[in-house]
Amino acid sequence: MLLIEYEANTPVIAQMLQLLAAFFISYLLVSLIVRFKNWHGRLSMDRDLGGVQKVHAVAVPRIGGVGIAAAVAMTSIAYAALNPFTLNTQALMLLACSLPAFLSGLVEDLTKKVSPSIRLVTSMIAALLACFALRAVIGHVGLSFVDALLYFLPVSIVFTVFAVSGLVHAINIIDGMNGLASVVAIIILSSIAVVAWQVGDELVMHVAVVAIGATLGFFAWNYPVSRIFLGDGGAYFIGFIVAELLVLLIERNSGVSPLYAILVSIYPAFETLFSIYRRKVLRGLPAGAPDAIHLHTLIYRRIVEIGAPMRDLRAVNRRNSRTSPYLWTLTLGAVVPATLFWRSPSLLMAFVAMFIVTYIWLYQAIVRFRTPGWLRQTGR
Repeated sequence: MLLIEYEANTPVIAQMLQLLAAFFISYLLVSLIVRFKNWHGRLSMDRDLGGVQKVHAVAVPRIGGVGIAAAVAMTSIAYAALNPFTLNTQALMLLACSLPAFLSGLVEDLTKKVSPSIRLVTSMIAALLACFALRAVIGHVGLSFVDALLYFLPVSIVFTVFAVSGLVHAINIIDGMNGLASVVAIIILSSIAVVAWQVGDELVMHVAVVAIGATLGFFAWNYPVSRIFLGDGGAYFIGFIVAELLVLLIERNSGVSPLYAILVSIYPAFETLFSIYRRKVLRGLPAGAPDAIHLHTLIYRRIVEIGAPMRDLRAVNRRNSRTSPYLWTLTLGAVVPATLFWRSPSLLMAFVAMFIVTYIWLYQAIVRFRTPGWLRQTGR
């Protein structure tokens, strides 16, 4: 009887072991990066503290993505060696497809000379590789007139490439506060893992769980005091994994509504779309121009920072860490209903509309200095 119960729980135990392995590998690798920053700091440090979008007090390495990507790869390779099945081969193929996006971001982290357009192209190349290597192609979105166009493979491939690369860059856009992008990714990946478990998609669940563990290992060094940043490489890697897992989950499991993918990732996705609208339409600036009026920077400057001394480095770090929970909560407001109602397009659409209304209301309230009192923090 005990043997039967153990065998029934073996997949869960295996997933937990993979999560723990990825966590400890990532934690160790990131600790080594932090420990030996004097060796590589000339290249890896983020010293541009005066940039318009910067809110950090001291320079730290911005190559935390190396620890995450290496931990995911090492855990997946070890698991594939012990369990040489098709799904493990596919997991490694997914990691291989991520290389163009990850490496272009990493080179930017080290040289500060890779243009946004080149990084966009490399993320598109990564998405295109996944289209052919894993058949990760969006074939339907739940709208008949769009689905009629997506029936044609070239159209669906182009649509997939733009959707994936867009979400890759969306994760990078929200990477501005201690623990923000990493925890948002963990929340989304946790939802993906839960839904994948419910529909029996072992590939998606495996990669999501390993990515969660690796990101947690980085998070331990990034919050509440940041000793290391994700960097573009880390943000692109996590963004690519999230985007591709969503494509695979939707296309491999007909019971999962395409609106689930929209709702579960709506915070970074809508932040990006809204930023493009602000820059191009309202301000007449290039879509990729940096600015200091993302929602997270507004919360930092107009809710958390008010009345606090800027010369106190510990206070700056403390305020930075106090900003992220606002956006974690906002993310949970979308991810929880997405996880509960992944089968129901009507409920998912209602929550998508609710999120958009909430986001715009919150943004306008902060911009117009009408922030509700219950959002303000009194302790410093």
